[in-house]
Amino acid sequence: MAIFEGAGVAIVTPFTDNGIDFPKLEKLIEFEIANKIDSIIICGSTGEAATMNDEEHLAAIKCAVDTVAGRVPVIAGTGSNDTKYGIELTKKAQELGADAALVVTPYYNKCTPDGLVAHYKAIASAVDIPLILYNVPSRTNVNISPYVLSKLVDQENIVAIKECNLSQVPEIYSECGDRYTLYSGEDGLAIPMVSLGAKGVISVTANIIPEYTSKMIHAYLDGDIKTARDMQINVIPLVKAMFCEVNPIPVKEALNILGIDVGHCRMPLCDMTPAGHAKVEETLKAYDTSALTSFFA
Repeated sequence: MAIFEGAGVAIVTPFTDNGIDFPKLEKLIEFEIANKIDSIIICGSTGEAATMNDEEHLAAIKCAVDTVAGRVPVIAGTGSNDTKYGIELTKKAQELGADAALVVTPYYNKCTPDGLVAHYKAIASAVDIPLILYNVPSRTNVNISPYVLSKLVDQENIVAIKECNLSQVPEIYSECGDRYTLYSGEDGLAIPMVSLGAKGVISVTANIIPEYTSKMIHAYLDGDIKTARDMQINVIPLVKAMFCEVNPIPVKEALNILGIDVGHCRMPLCDMTPAGHAKVEETLKAYDTSALTSFFA
């Protein structure tokens, strides 16, 4: 079963100099739900979980769970390159009421395919909530291959994959059939991924245009392929702007340009270059962001 169908937002974390701005995070979540988002993904790459301490990480998950209050699924990022720590974090996310966990491929260690299988089996065996595996080789330098997925088919609570490697999707189906739900991890390839059987996208641009992103996916799922294709083509300039520098630098810059004030990214991510700022600012003019600005007015 799909944890959600449509668009999930990889939501940013608003920071102040003293920590997380929880009132702002709550309002960002309310904006997303009011504008038809299908799931909230908290503490992912876009949420800068890598620079949160444990207290902040768990408090952000709790904030999301409490604010959402069951209206849409809350998926908590709990991945680590330390299997023991990943187990502990995923257990705590389950205790806090997260509906599922998003577990990124171990980074830096550069483990073997058999190491990946052992890592994911260990985490899945320690919890009851569903897991979404997160395959993003551009950040981890390790690919979750169809072979690895084929070795995890008996782990019932590994239910889905956030996949950034479109080229291997046919082989995933060849090796594993329909065993896993797929979600696109690339905004610019959401409809191509859905055309191959994925059920949605975990999106960065949905921080800006959640209803548009959800409508695009549901159009395809409902059989309106032309509308979905046209919407995908139309959003590409915004996608390019949101990734013109390292995520989440551009999307937080966009929110700040629009007056939402989500603060800076945490170091080692730095402020956006003037050229990047100009590109984001100019690109935003082509899109209807009135729902966002009016919600925060």
